[in-house]
Amino acid sequence: MPEAEKHPLYGVVLILFALFFFAALDATAKHLAQTFALPLLVWARYTFHCLLMVIFLAPSMRLKLVKTGKPYTQVFRALMLVGVSLLSLAAFRLMPLAETTAILFVTPLLVALLSGPMLGEKVGLKRWLAVLAGFIGALLVARPGGAMTGLGLVFALAAALCYSIYQIQTRQLSTSENTFTMLFYTALTGTVVLTLALPWFWRGPWPSPVQALQIASLGVYGGTGHYLLTRAFRHAPASTLSPMMYAQLIWATLLGWLVFGQLPDGVSMFGMAVIAGSGLAIALIERAIPPPPSRGRG
Repeated sequence: MPEAEKHPLYGVVLILFALFFFAALDATAKHLAQTFALPLLVWARYTFHCLLMVIFLAPSMRLKLVKTGKPYTQVFRALMLVGVSLLSLAAFRLMPLAETTAILFVTPLLVALLSGPMLGEKVGLKRWLAVLAGFIGALLVARPGGAMTGLGLVFALAAALCYSIYQIQTRQLSTSENTFTMLFYTALTGTVVLTLALPWFWRGPWPSPVQALQIASLGVYGGTGHYLLTRAFRHAPASTLSPMMYAQLIWATLLGWLVFGQLPDGVSMFGMAVIAGSGLAIALIERAIPPPPSRGRG
């Protein structure tokens, strides 16, 4: 989109709505996970997301929707996101929404660390300090005596690690691959893998009509959120939108309070603020670094 046609404020509004849909997805999945098998919920999330893309994008994009020069990387990246979905949902089932979301937001800190060995980027002292501060914030949230559990924390950190690898793979693919193609491969891979595994983990109960709608809504929330996120980046630069990502912590705190009656204590809130501040610092540091002349960050 030409610079003259960009509307940064519109992009900010879009990303805030996208983050609300992601928080609503997590809250709905947390509610349903008390009754249904986790893989069933993740299967529904990817299957309905895939169907939405086929209905709305396949007629216009046709083969462009699946055309890629790096199919194996696309599938590996998608499997990482499936891992994120399963592990984070396991964490949400055991722990409060806001605190778990905060732990998942150590992902930018892990990306900063992994960008050195995986992307050849220089981490630098400022990034190291920001990462250290972020992990201190995570320790405040996950401190003994808080709302976190040991197993839930393991699930959340494993999800953050998978998500960091997913984001690095996204960087590598984004320079050459179509955004909607990347999005479709995540939905298609998740649908195929979990459909093949469905007979092994679903033993009931059958959902009621209301529960069936809630399960279907997982795909709607996820698909709509990713669509709005993509549209947001078409209207505003990443340097403007990246700091907005931490608004999901606000949405998660609000929904955790309204839906589950869970509100973080003062120490956890401070830890969440430290994690968000560290992520914002890394975003500002990366914004100030000019791209290498020979290749992009990809």
